[in-house]
Amino acid sequence: MKQRIAWITDSTAYIPEDLREKYGIHIVPLDVIFDDGAYEDGVELTSEELYEKIEQSKTVPKTSQPAIGKFVQLYETLAKEYDCAIAVHLSSQLSGTYQTSKTAAAQTAFPVEVVDSQIVSYPITTLLCKGFELAEKGVDYREIAETLRREASRNENYIVIGKLSQLHKGGRLTNAQLILGTLLQIRPIFTIKNGVVELFEKVRTENKAFRRIFEQLDRARSLHRVVQVEILHGNVIDKALELKETIKSKYGDLEVLVYPLSPVLGVHGGQGTIALTWTNEETES
Repeated sequence: MKQRIAWITDSTAYIPEDLREKYGIHIVPLDVIFDDGAYEDGVELTSEELYEKIEQSKTVPKTSQPAIGKFVQLYETLAKEYDCAIAVHLSSQLSGTYQTSKTAAAQTAFPVEVVDSQIVSYPITTLLCKGFELAEKGVDYREIAETLRREASRNENYIVIGKLSQLHKGGRLTNAQLILGTLLQIRPIFTIKNGVVELFEKVRTENKAFRRIFEQLDRARSLHRVVQVEILHGNVIDKALELKETIKSKYGDLEVLVYPLSPVLGVHGGQGTIALTWTNEETES
């Protein structure tokens, strides 16, 4: 008899509604904190509303992990209907959400395997989908969690920041850096490696940034099996769809998905940010 596994993640993951309904995924929201109060990510604040409020605010809002009580209450409720659970959260290096989820699980009698995705956004969903496949084959929930922990290291991602002004407003750029960067059209490319955000490279102009990322995609495809690319955007759907067409014309065999960044991620990336991400799978022998 298959285990009744509950699936949990947090609001930084983008979960399409059909997937959420099919597998009954439980999403615990983080908070976005403005001067006028805290808003639950994706529940009380949409991405569009976030950017409007940021434009009107003199400071960039803060973000906060869910309170431990939210997890404890969820796990106690799930224990009545499920045998066990797997919770996949954003990188433990970027938020305390993973540790809070673990601590909450230890406080209940409900068996929960908590997985550090080492990433954010749709790559978390990719891990969950891998978990669903294994669960349908009857694999034990602990083994599924171990597999997902190994799979997490296969993600490759590149993030092009949309507005340097938001980095400046958030205190991550000085006035001089903002002025120089704007004049020279500098586009920093970041990547998340081993759960930590790192500067990959600084290039001139957005087009050069994407050409540089395509070079990385070419390299990845020469070494691994890459079947899907995800484009994640900060409220710039037209730009994201244009980029999708460029990728499809260059790599006709790739599936390309386009999704928005959650409000919590929008706080740190800013409007106009575009991220490309994919999974480097083992080549078939």
